[in-house]
Amino acid sequence: MFNIYIINGIYADMNEVQWQVYILQCGDGTLYCGATNCLQRRIKQHSDGHASKYTRARLPVFLVANSGYMKKGAALALESKIKKLPKADKINVLETIACTN
Repeated sequence: MFNIYIINGIYADMNEVQWQVYILQCGDGTLYCGATNCLQRRIKQHSDGHASKYTRARLPVFLVANSGYMKKGAALALESKIKKLPKADKINVLETIACTN
């Protein structure tokens, strides 16, 4: 059995398109951007202090934005792009992406 999903008119295997980019707000007000194939699990890992040194030192964390589903390569490229942006622009990028998916 195949799990087929259509993104922008292109057929893809569902296992390839379950990635999302997310932004967390840390307890000190800073933002953290990441990519994952299981958002709920990853947020729990951050909250438990097991995901990254950055968020572990800045608990608690709260999800403030996340993208729609995309392929892994696209998610990692978007994550990299967002990490280079000023804080004020980071959430706007994901809100724009989420509206188009």
